[in-house]
Amino acid sequence: MSRKYFGTDGVRGRVGEAPITPDFVMRLANAAGRVFASMESAHSSGERPTVVVGKDTRISGYMLEAALEAGFTAAGVDVLLVGPLPTPGIAYLTRALRLHAGVVISASHNPFEDNGIKFFGPGGWKLPDEMELAIEAALEQPMQVVASSRLGKARRLDDARGRYIEFCKSSFPNDLDLKQLKIVVDCAHGATYHVAPDVFHELGAEVIAIGNQPNGTNINAGFGATDTQALQDAVVAHQADLGIALDGDGDRLIMVDHTGRSFDGDYLMYLIAMARHEQGSLKGGVVGTLMTNMAVEVALAERNIPFARAKVGDRYVLERLLEAGWQVGGESSGHLLCLDSHTTGDGIVSALQVLRALLQRKQQLADLAAELTPFPQKMINVRIRKGFDFHSSAGVQSALAEAEQALRGQGRVVLRPSGTEPVIRVMVEAREEALVQHWVQRLAAAVEAAAA
Repeated sequence: MSRKYFGTDGVRGRVGEAPITPDFVMRLANAAGRVFASMESAHSSGERPTVVVGKDTRISGYMLEAALEAGFTAAGVDVLLVGPLPTPGIAYLTRALRLHAGVVISASHNPFEDNGIKFFGPGGWKLPDEMELAIEAALEQPMQVVASSRLGKARRLDDARGRYIEFCKSSFPNDLDLKQLKIVVDCAHGATYHVAPDVFHELGAEVIAIGNQPNGTNINAGFGATDTQALQDAVVAHQADLGIALDGDGDRLIMVDHTGRSFDGDYLMYLIAMARHEQGSLKGGVVGTLMTNMAVEVALAERNIPFARAKVGDRYVLERLLEAGWQVGGESSGHLLCLDSHTTGDGIVSALQVLRALLQRKQQLADLAAELTPFPQKMINVRIRKGFDFHSSAGVQSALAEAEQALRGQGRVVLRPSGTEPVIRVMVEAREEALVQHWVQRLAAAVEAAAA
């Protein structure tokens, strides 16, 4: 069933425009609160539900936090407010405190003008489809206010940051430390600014923090996992061993070696999987996405490690991992999942898993460049008219069939609509650069012509 408001990562948009307006966010919280309350009354003693609410560093977070508080308390739900904290930190607190839900005010890697609302259910897992659909159904009803005696209360949880720092450190083996390592940590002026540097420092590393001066409007601007140039420059300037780039809400990870070369989620997922495989602790195989470079699949196959592809989006990677009973997966963008460490993608925890792998394998991050050589890959975003469906276009389907035939065994083609803007993403990868350039241009032209 299609959703009206929920995308692959909650509800997101431009602040001040539907659906990211104070009135809608208040109604969203009220609807979610009623769903959580109905679950509580159906499955336990009828205690008042409690949710934890965190946010990144966007200036709009203050406004939306107040709207969420009003909506939840009106529905009879208690609220714990923690202020700026990474998205995975909210997932952790939801699980650790046995809460009914966790809510994050964030638009992740997007610019500060955007914001969004993400939900975690009991246990710190992303909400299942049926619960999102139930919330959307409740949104169609008028906002409700319970009797005054049943209104929810809100309070601050003052030690949330410290709890999450200790959780992150606990994901790193007790017999290892980061002494002798100089690490540059780029916090993207986002929610990890007062968490990530402390985690790596307390594990022994010499830490140089950048992107750790949020002002409400500079989140992800020239820093972080979506723009690593500042980190690359800082690593070289400080002669550091490596660099860690997180995104605005702390669930993505990109890393940089001592030469300033960046390594995306494909490299890092491969390294984590290989280290576990060599230690005999890799459970099953690895889940990537339609965008994961084919070189990862080939390299894992050479070591008889199963590999599966999910749709783009970390929630779909998580679904495939849970279905298969596996633990390691991720996206090229840097969303990495290590389900033996956390229930969701966590940039800090993922970085610690990479560092663990490097220490156990006694290698530097730069060694990955020789171990895994990505296939040439190119993606073109083609703008389309509203309602265009490339599946029903004879011209696009003909070009697609021709490309797939030409690349059989030598590469892949992916056409997929964006979930956030009116474009079709055309991606081609192959062993030879010339094939990539020819077919990505041919397919992009076919989509553009059909969508004109």
